[in-house]
Amino acid sequence: MGIVFAVHGGEIILRRYLDGAANQGGTTLRLAVAALEGHLRRYEPLPALIADQPTIEALIQSPNDPILRHDTNLYLSGINALLKSSDIYMLTMDGETIAASNYDLPTSFIGQNFSYRPYFQQAAAGAQARFYALGTTSAKRGYYFSSPIQIAGRTLGVIVFKVDIDTIEASWVGGDARIFVSDPEGIIFMTGTPEWLYSAVLPLTPQRLARTEASRRYSDAALKELPLTESTQAGHRLMTVGDKDGSREYLVSSQLMPEAGWTVNVLTETTLARAQAQTVMVAGLLMLCLAGLGLAILLQRRARLAERLHLQAKAQSELESRVEERTADLARVNSRIEEEIAERRLTEQQLRQTQADLIQAGKLAGLGQMSAALSHEFNQPLAAAKTYTDSAAVLIERGRLEEANDNIRRISALIDRMASISRHLRNFARKPNEKLGPVILEDVIRETLEIVAARLKAADAELLLDLDPQVPAVKAGFVRLQQVLVNIITNAADAVEGLEDRRIALSVRPEGDMVVIEVRDRGPGVQAAIRERIFDPFFTTKGVGKGLGLGLSISYNIVKDFGGSLSVDDDPDGGAVFRIALPAAGAILGQAAE
Repeated sequence: MGIVFAVHGGEIILRRYLDGAANQGGTTLRLAVAALEGHLRRYEPLPALIADQPTIEALIQSPNDPILRHDTNLYLSGINALLKSSDIYMLTMDGETIAASNYDLPTSFIGQNFSYRPYFQQAAAGAQARFYALGTTSAKRGYYFSSPIQIAGRTLGVIVFKVDIDTIEASWVGGDARIFVSDPEGIIFMTGTPEWLYSAVLPLTPQRLARTEASRRYSDAALKELPLTESTQAGHRLMTVGDKDGSREYLVSSQLMPEAGWTVNVLTETTLARAQAQTVMVAGLLMLCLAGLGLAILLQRRARLAERLHLQAKAQSELESRVEERTADLARVNSRIEEEIAERRLTEQQLRQTQADLIQAGKLAGLGQMSAALSHEFNQPLAAAKTYTDSAAVLIERGRLEEANDNIRRISALIDRMASISRHLRNFARKPNEKLGPVILEDVIRETLEIVAARLKAADAELLLDLDPQVPAVKAGFVRLQQVLVNIITNAADAVEGLEDRRIALSVRPEGDMVVIEVRDRGPGVQAAIRERIFDPFFTTKGVGKGLGLGLSISYNIVKDFGGSLSVDDDPDGGAVFRIALPAAGAILGQAAE
């Protein structure tokens, strides 16, 4: 069925689209013929009218009068400009031109003999004539109208109109169809395709060439045959024309113009019609395939449905037997479910009790963290106070009472500092709008060094201070910043204790709107695996009993509260570098708000 459709249906569909292309070509052909006929009829009666003018009659009777020649030339030039024709000229009975509208141009016809032209020969015989040719003098194509100049029933000369048809030809360029006009010998002399000009659609036999050369219709133009083959399909005349880009097939529509002796041809490409026919045919075949596929699917579904009904009947019988078995099983399961519900209720009560115990354990853990923080913060001042107390006892024994009194004053200051620390251990819960103030780093560092001096001495560590004198005050709290520095310097002393290089470098420098404090030791550094956890609460790298893991966590939150940052990294030369960045307080100096 598909093969029959492809053979016969394709021919029918192609005929339909070729008919459409033929109708379109016929419309174009009628318009082209009407335009040509209208253009030619505009000039057809003019030669006879001009032949009756007194100026023309006077010159034809006295062809050698220079004054009459001059007046006639001017007259013909004015008429030519008015009518927008190509040329108008006047010939004697021997074919010589004695007046012309182009008398003042290098291509003037005056003195030229056109007795060989058919339009002259017919007009000299007393009849009006028309003729198409390529000008031998101007080398311009044109259509010639001629009329005899008759006085008292005698033919004394011929008047000729040459009409330019380039404007009509120019309108054919670039259209969807290709239009050309051929003469009785089949030679194309008007076309919208320039490369086809002076090509023949009929074989250039010697007889045709002889007739063309006798009238010198195309002057010296080179004539050639157009490479074409003709055929018929679906009742239409087809023409395949070869060119430099290959060959193209056209549907031909032709009409004869008997008065002019021309044949107007319109060629419409069949590419679109064939493509449309092929598309429709492919669509039809596709629909047939889809219909066949749909039928196959329907039959397959019916077979599956029958098979499914058979299986359902078999399954139903099996199901009935299983239902009876499962009913007994369900009865046993129901009793088990009731037992499980009772067990789950008991388990839920136990979970609620466990949840209450976990909440209480969480509260106890919070209390443990608070007591550990208090123990860590008071540990350092108490250690310093113990050192000063032992030193004061030795000084009293040696009678150095003034120095002992100085130690006692330092112990009193440490007690004040512990009281201040107890007031500021609420750091993590402090409101964000708590007032801070400018702090002079030189004062903070000086008191910090007094507190850590004993620990540095115990570790036999050397502190190298590099304080930029131009460093501005920072926005912070005096005592809490001192806590941070004591924690970091003490950790540095722990890191270098027992090593060969026990130097600790403390540097302060401004960086833009921030002030950077760096504490660098020559210890083992901080491994990358623990660097992200080193500021977490209760995380410590020290041995058991040597630290609670709260110092760096508290320091980190204090610096963050100041609007700064605390970070740690490894130094390229070895050791760890703790970097404290604090916002500069500008030129505002004074006591920090604590």
